[in-house]
Amino acid sequence: MALREILDKQAKMFEPNGKLEKLYPLWEAQDTFLYTPGEVTKADAHVRDALDQKRLMGTVIIALLPAVAMCLFNVGMQANVAASASAELALDSWQTTIFRSLGFGFESTLVGNIVHGALYFVPAFFVTLVFGGLSEAAFALVRGHEISEGFLVTLFLYPLSLPPTIPLWQAALGILFGVIIGKEIFGGVGMNILNPALTARAFLFFAYPADISGSAKLDGTQVWRAAYASDTVDGMSGATWLSKAANHGMGAEGLAGLDWMDAFIGTVPGSMGETSALACLIGAGILIATGIGSWRTMLGVVLGTAGMATLLNAVGSDTNPFFEVPAHYHMVLGGWAFGMVFMATEPVTSPFTDKGKLIYGALIGVLVVLVRVVNPAYPEGMMLAILFMNMFAPFIDHFYVQANIKRRLARAV
Repeated sequence: MALREILDKQAKMFEPNGKLEKLYPLWEAQDTFLYTPGEVTKADAHVRDALDQKRLMGTVIIALLPAVAMCLFNVGMQANVAASASAELALDSWQTTIFRSLGFGFESTLVGNIVHGALYFVPAFFVTLVFGGLSEAAFALVRGHEISEGFLVTLFLYPLSLPPTIPLWQAALGILFGVIIGKEIFGGVGMNILNPALTARAFLFFAYPADISGSAKLDGTQVWRAAYASDTVDGMSGATWLSKAANHGMGAEGLAGLDWMDAFIGTVPGSMGETSALACLIGAGILIATGIGSWRTMLGVVLGTAGMATLLNAVGSDTNPFFEVPAHYHMVLGGWAFGMVFMATEPVTSPFTDKGKLIYGALIGVLVVLVRVVNPAYPEGMMLAILFMNMFAPFIDHFYVQANIKRRLARAV
């Protein structure tokens, strides 16, 4: 192909002793993005798997596409509903101004919702690409190694975990923190103990809680005031309904006013890509079928959530109505489904032993319910549960590996 010939001719400048050899990581990144790597293993001592890192990351992105599609539709729908409720609110958002200039009205239509939703998601996605990609490239150039395809997954996960009202400068600051502190400081891809996207999200939550909730009164975000009004600082994923559950449980002013199927499909306010459990389940099917996502981890999260929620339902509380919320509501609210499928299963930060994955997932499920219920001032929990268990994943593997060694030694005696 003509493009391949052009690239091969220019490659000499980036190879050792070439004029631009220090920029080789940048050259290699675009070359392997367009084509498969040209190097092959020549020795016969290695068994090679057809699944390389590029295919692995590409499959995860394909699994994320249903969540992206639901993000565009639901964010646009919520924006149209909020804007149509008040002309004053509609004038506050530059997104709705552009939306109207394109000839759209605020009535909820498929195309209109998608276009309006894209005006919120695409800028956050672009900011993540620019600032996160630049930090990745800078570390690759300094260290002289290739740019990993792993950032492509973070590129999607991070903006999907943000509320649509997030100021773009905060989105940029968050991804810089996530990439540098969450990954590069440990040595880069494969060495990090924390999920970079979750690390970035946690930084924003603790640094700018009002903005991350979608309830701050800022230019360009007041269009969401009606949809995102909340008395809680945690708007990670549908904090409106989670805060109602914390304050009123299953009562008339709580989850009794929420149709479970709406929450399952994802047509509720929340972070951009985390509202739809259905979209996440489609992604889970893709990851499990391809062997990339661990079904053991996902099963563990389900069992841990169901067990702890059922236990708290049985215990009950006269002062905390969140105790009465059943497991099937926990599983469709907030970032539970998104975290279980795409965050908890990340291979680098989760255990590699089969039994360890099951225990790891179960403890995440237990912790997310405990954080939500026992501390109703913080009615989310999935983000902290996963980050907390990220730190314990090596210990879980250690105990199972040591137990396996002891069993083998006992059989050998």
